[in-house]
Amino acid sequence: MPLHPEIAKVLASLPAPPPGPLDPVAMRAGEEAIVPPPEERLPLPSVEDVTAQTLVGDVTVRVYTPTDSTAYGVLVYFHGGAFFLGSLDTHDHVARSLAQETGLKVVSVDYRRAPEAAFPAGLDDCYGVVRWVAEHGQSLGWDGETLAIAGDSSGGNYAAAVAALAHDDGFDRITHQVLYYPSLDLDFDEDRYASLRENAIGYGLETAALKPFNAFYLESGADPADPRVSPIKRANLTGLPKALVVTGEFDPLRDEGELYAARLRDAGVDARVSRYAGAGHGFVQHFSSIPEYHRVFEETAAFLGRR
Repeated sequence: MPLHPEIAKVLASLPAPPPGPLDPVAMRAGEEAIVPPPEERLPLPSVEDVTAQTLVGDVTVRVYTPTDSTAYGVLVYFHGGAFFLGSLDTHDHVARSLAQETGLKVVSVDYRRAPEAAFPAGLDDCYGVVRWVAEHGQSLGWDGETLAIAGDSSGGNYAAAVAALAHDDGFDRITHQVLYYPSLDLDFDEDRYASLRENAIGYGLETAALKPFNAFYLESGADPADPRVSPIKRANLTGLPKALVVTGEFDPLRDEGELYAARLRDAGVDARVSRYAGAGHGFVQHFSSIPEYHRVFEETAAFLGRR
C-alpha cells in the first residue's frame, strides 16, 4: 500500500528544515513546545518522577502505574531521538499507552543525551536503570516475573544493546525486548540495506539525514563498529531475550531491523517481526493516534503475554 494518507498529509505540511548545521537546543525546544499539557494526556492512576540510584549515578525516571494493584510486571522504556532528541515529555504518550495496554508498570528513562554527554553515558544510564528495577523491585511493586525492555528508534538501539550487556554480565532477569523501528547499524552505507535506497526520500526520515542526525552520538566517541553502538554487529546473539521487532514499510531502517530479527532466530532466540504497512519511521511516536497504528500497543501486550 502507499504511505498512509494521514501521514502523507502531515509530511506535506512540514516546512523545509533550516539551512546549516543541526542545532540541538533549538530542535529540543521545538519538540517540547508541542507536547500537550498534563491535563490533556491519557489518565492513569499514578504517574510519578523518581530518582533511580544506579552504579553510574542518579537517573530520573518516570513511573507509570496502570492499575491499582499490589504487584506488577515492569517494562523499562527508552525513548528515541537519534541519541540527542526526545525526552520523558515528548514520549510521555507512548509510555502511557504502553502502561494502559499492557497492564505493566512502565519505567521511562531520562538518560543523558549527546552531545553534552559522551558515549557510553546514555547507554550506561539505560542499563543502570534496568539493574535498579531488579534490585529495588519491592519499592516498585515488581512481581519478580516480567521485566521487559522497549525502545523506539535510537531507544531501540539502546534496548538491544542493554539486552546484550545484561547477557554478558550474567544478568538474566530481562524477559522480553521490544524494538520499535530500531536503529541497529550506525554504518550508513546505502549499499548495506535495500530500504536505505528504496525509502531514501519522501517518507519523513530520509537516508541522507541519518549521518548528520547521528553525528552528535558518533562524534562523542561511539564507534559504529562497536556492537554496543551497532547491535547488529554482535557476532553471537545466542541467549538473548525473546524479541518483537516492529518495522515500517517505508522506513529507511526497515531492513536492518528485520535482518536483526532473522539473526536472532538463527541464534535460537524467539524473535518475530511485525511490519506495519503504509508506515514510515517514527510512527509509534508521531502517528499512534491512527487506529491501525495504535494497535502496536495491543500487539506489544500480546507479545508480553498480557492479552
